Amino acid sequence: MPKKRHKPEEIVAKLRQVDVMVSQGQSVADAVRAIGVTEVA
Repeated sequence: MPKKRHKPEEIVAKLRQVDVMVSQGQSVADAVRAIGVTEVA
């Protein structure tokens, strides 16, 4: 299955979502999972 290529605007939007969630007290791991991105160990 080919990897999906995200546009820079989509990446920035997702990073902003994670930033907002973390500032609201969520852990980074939970915020990353909430936007549907896999966490790299």
